[in-house]
Amino acid sequence: MKQTTKLKQLLSNKKTIIAPGIFDGLSARLAEQAGFSVLYASGGAIARSCGYPDLGLLSFNEVCERLQQIIDVVKSPIIADADTGFGNEMNVRRTVRQFERLGIAALHLEDQTFPKRCGHLNDKSLIPIEEMCLKIKVAKDSLSDPDFTLIARTDAVAVEGIEAALRRAEAYYQAGAGMLFIEAPESLEQVELIAKRIPYPKLINMFQGGKTPLVAIEKLQVLGYQLVIIPSDLQRAAMAAMQKTLAAILTEGDSHSLANQLTSFKERETIVGTEDYLNLGK
Repeated sequence: MKQTTKLKQLLSNKKTIIAPGIFDGLSARLAEQAGFSVLYASGGAIARSCGYPDLGLLSFNEVCERLQQIIDVVKSPIIADADTGFGNEMNVRRTVRQFERLGIAALHLEDQTFPKRCGHLNDKSLIPIEEMCLKIKVAKDSLSDPDFTLIARTDAVAVEGIEAALRRAEAYYQAGAGMLFIEAPESLEQVELIAKRIPYPKLINMFQGGKTPLVAIEKLQVLGYQLVIIPSDLQRAAMAAMQKTLAAILTEGDSHSLANQLTSFKERETIVGTEDYLNLGK
């Protein structure tokens, strides 16, 4: 089954899907092995894994190279962050076609100006609603697979207010988006209002410490959110673990004091499939 079809079938079920944010082949393998059926290739996490902030600094080719590495090592459908489409409508066409060729099952486009910034940072700015609708139309027309899920994201809550965000979301759906993503609602009331006013498939971003309050998955399911992405928690956990291990190595000369917190040599090789490759070589 195509990854696009697999994702479409999963989204058609009544159970809300959680897609953890992954950023390279290793994090993708770990998330899949943990039991997640859908993975979210976070643009912000990919940027940070390269040592850069989430400010639209990576090139189109850099992002595509990382997506290819992820797709090559997992079997789960991948939802990709396409930021602003890497430019105007012409860039959007190339972005969508290339992501589809890579094997991405879904992507989201956002209505920020370029260079964009993390959806939970301040001082964002938006393109006109008409321009974003055109981008969505171009994106939809550029797809060849009818099962590919095109997600439209608006960052209008922080810039123009919740009512403007709802108007933009409605317009984006009418322009051809198959799912809507209103980024960074700032209260439970706003989360509930979006659910009430947007009767279409919708995604919500949930992560510890963001502008959006954490809402239980059971509540989100009742509200009608089909998909929950958690973009940065996995990477932040890895950052904290690496900092702790580095501190031990710096002060003690090795990591013996953290031995019970480290993945074993055998576990490490199992995670990356070393035995499978060696057997293939034989």
